[in-house]
Amino acid sequence: MPSPLASSPTERLDLLFVALADGNRRAMVDRLSRGPASVSDLARPLSLRLPSAVKHLAVLEAGGLVQSDKAGRVRTYRIAPDAFGGLEAWVAERKAMWHRQFDALDALLAEQDKT
Repeated sequence: MPSPLASSPTERLDLLFVALADGNRRAMVDRLSRGPASVSDLARPLSLRLPSAVKHLAVLEAGGLVQSDKAGRVRTYRIAPDAFGGLEAWVAERKAMWHRQFDALDALLAEQDKT
């Protein structure tokens, strides 16, 4: 689900990169890739205090990487269904551009070899 904080694909991608820029947040994403976890479960191995962990999780949620549910006093986080869709599309576009440029270079070099 796109973040309500971002109104354009570029803004969503910016928030995603910001979210992934921090090692603690990447560690939380790694942990959540194995399944849902509570804030406490995510904070403990990183030696984070709960308020710090909640701030990191808010950045991950704004970046569209995680979603949360609250049952009673426990908030549980999980990876968002299409967490990396925007990132994958961005990388694929750049890869396609580079492949086109390399193909054009190959064609040019092949043409030069003929002459």
